[in-house]
Amino acid sequence: MAVMTGNITIQSCKPTDPQPSTADWKAHVRAEDFSVFYHRNEAVKKVTLDIPVGQVTAIIGPSGCGKSTLLRAINRMNDLIPGCHTTGLLALDGVDIYGPQIDVTALRRKVGMVFQKPNPFPKTVFDNVAYGPRIHGVRRRAHLAEIVERSCRQAALWEEVKDRLHENALGLSGGQQQRLCIARALAVEPELLLMDEPTSALDPIATDRIESLIAELRGRYTIAIVTHNMQQAARVSNLTAFMYMGELVEAAVTDRIFTNPQQRLTQEYITGRFG
Repeated sequence: MAVMTGNITIQSCKPTDPQPSTADWKAHVRAEDFSVFYHRNEAVKKVTLDIPVGQVTAIIGPSGCGKSTLLRAINRMNDLIPGCHTTGLLALDGVDIYGPQIDVTALRRKVGMVFQKPNPFPKTVFDNVAYGPRIHGVRRRAHLAEIVERSCRQAALWEEVKDRLHENALGLSGGQQQRLCIARALAVEPELLLMDEPTSALDPIATDRIESLIAELRGRYTIAIVTHNMQQAARVSNLTAFMYMGELVEAAVTDRIFTNPQQRLTQEYITGRFG
């Protein structure tokens, strides 16, 4: 059964794939009054949000609302930006990500990231996927081959590249390159996968493949995805968080956000009145 709200169609969950209530969800990432500043500009403003274990959380909102900044904060990519600093708490499994005891390299092994545009290295398909494991000390060729096959299978790419492993990855199609980047992220066995507009540069067929892949990975990984595409958020996520001007306006089970939002700003955004 489908429900219409504005120009968004929500397909109700199948009985064989029910969404649990939020009471059943355990927080994998927890933000409490978390802010991100670029010098004096507060790009993310005192956000309090749980990203639940094994679920897909979509972060939506207009351009410049802070959603990508919040996503990048989870693996401390914002550290690379001069003048960037944070306040409040952002915790992974109860441990403050910005605490003095955190090993940022180990954190980024736990928290993989896929970017807006596919960014394969100018290396072979095999070397792209094996790159992370090699950095973390895996040297045996047979072990690397196992990791490459497993990761490509998880990324629904193996059948397309198993005879092209020693070709340059830049020769793959855009959709294949993006799935290769997902395989590369999965190769180091992260707990959490961050996706920043992962299909915005892809055609509809490649987008469908990535969305199907997200559905397959749900449960095995915690996934947080930033997207401008509200139909995509409705299709792939369990929880949706709506941000506006750096603030978290509303976060709830996806069906509720799109069919019965509690905040006027949320309703206006999902019905296309702005953004």
